[in-house]
Amino acid sequence: MSDDNLYCTFMLDKYYVGVEVKYVQEVIRQQKITLVPLAHHVIRGLINLRGQIVTAFDLRRRLGIPERESSRYANVVLSTNHGAVSLLVDEIDEVLEVSNKVYEAPPDTVDETTRSLVKGVCKLESQLLLILDVDRVLAI
Repeated sequence: MSDDNLYCTFMLDKYYVGVEVKYVQEVIRQQKITLVPLAHHVIRGLINLRGQIVTAFDLRRRLGIPERESSRYANVVLSTNHGAVSLLVDEIDEVLEVSNKVYEAPPDTVDETTRSLVKGVCKLESQLLLILDVDRVLAI
């Protein structure tokens, strides 16, 4: 068994964030979003992914980060027990292999809302990688 994990990484404001690759179905560019009246504020709407209707979660709103200044975003489409969902993120980065040896609990410097949705952090050379708890993020 390997001591390393693979993460799909992306940027959200100043945060460098990752989700385990095993959840990632695909990464796509900005898609047209259909708004859903009376939906929870973190649900930006629905996207049509080649005939499949996918709920789009605004990850900035979910983590309590201010709205993006730009209207540009990317979609990280996850495969979950409840079907496909999309996380709207600022910018896609790379798939990163990280050793379990650099994995720690989230520090107190991460705000409480974000810390409650993060499984842990990985200390990299130049920054912290926040590892999302996908189940908690999607539980609204």
